[in-house]
Amino acid sequence: MRELNVALIGQGFMGRAHSHAWRNVATFFDVPIRPVLKVVCGTRREALEAFARRWGWEEVETDWRRAVTREDIHIVDITTPPWLHREIAVEAARHGKHIFCEKPLAMNAAEAQEMYLAAEAAKVVHALNHNYRKYPAVALAKRLIDQGRIGEVRHWRSAYFNSRWIDPQSPITWHLQREKAGTGVIGGLHSHTVDLARYLVGEIRSVLAVTKTFIPERPTPDGAGRAPVTVEDACFFLAEFANGAMGSFEASTLAPGRRNYNQFEVYGSEGSLAFNQERANELQFFSLADGEEVRGFRTILVTERVHPYMAAWWPPGHPIGYEHSHYHAIYEFLLAIHEGRPASPNFYDGWRGMQVLDAILLSAEKGQKVLVGEAQGLDTPLTLGGHP
Repeated sequence: MRELNVALIGQGFMGRAHSHAWRNVATFFDVPIRPVLKVVCGTRREALEAFARRWGWEEVETDWRRAVTREDIHIVDITTPPWLHREIAVEAARHGKHIFCEKPLAMNAAEAQEMYLAAEAAKVVHALNHNYRKYPAVALAKRLIDQGRIGEVRHWRSAYFNSRWIDPQSPITWHLQREKAGTGVIGGLHSHTVDLARYLVGEIRSVLAVTKTFIPERPTPDGAGRAPVTVEDACFFLAEFANGAMGSFEASTLAPGRRNYNQFEVYGSEGSLAFNQERANELQFFSLADGEEVRGFRTILVTERVHPYMAAWWPPGHPIGYEHSHYHAIYEFLLAIHEGRPASPNFYDGWRGMQVLDAILLSAEKGQKVLVGEAQGLDTPLTLGGHP
């Protein structure tokens, strides 16, 4: 089996999730490439060495440039905060490395475009880890929509709520600072819902958004003072899709009782679908084709071997979890490298998604509807062409 060496840049929460998948993907899936956990890069050497021992990385590095430019590295996995994504990805592409990157892809659409063009010019495989696409229930929803089982899609409705910042005494972090995070829930949560909407419904043409920062300042990490929160706590927006469908999107990190409530509903001319990440092995399906006597939403337990990805896992009825979506993403990334084709989603999807996020922010600032692409000086997303 062919081996490719991986450099992981960042060892936080997502570094753990990615390490878990890199380390074990070949034990569950018949991959043509065995990933080798060669080097992990971070800023605190003692913590980095402990991380490497726990997760099986062979070496540690505190300078991401040295890691990315090593001749023995074939894949660069970026799990840093988003303000670092562009520089790392462009350098990795310049040195011919395949790139697997966390979301949101960049700080804005202009950065995302630069990353996409750099990766394309280098002819490397690039992937954006929108792992919620890789849940079997979400992939089944895509299959049913493509089969016409709910007819013409007319409405999208999503809500992504958690209670991460509900305590006003939680110390401020980079996630709440615009110069480092770019946005709050727009990039943190709506990046996911926008990607799911593009995946299941299609391109978004325009948005009308409102945002709110309910807790304007928080304690500094050392407890010595307070610092302003410069991103939004909540964002609601309406959307028009290029195919004529309508959408409503809600996101907040101040929702008591919600932990990772990533929920969507898709309504068509012949039926409907609904999914909630907190019940990730289930898909709700309604069909007008059912007779009136039995018509109603049914719950599909998406654990059968005929369901997407499930043949690699446990007997039917045994659920899988969050970490498995990263396995699926990395498995498909490795297949794309082996077959010499684009991964999905990739940096092109990240660019298109970032155009929507930029439009949401601009709409909230202007208090009016904004065409997607307007913030980047483009008329509409439809003028951009498609990914090869």
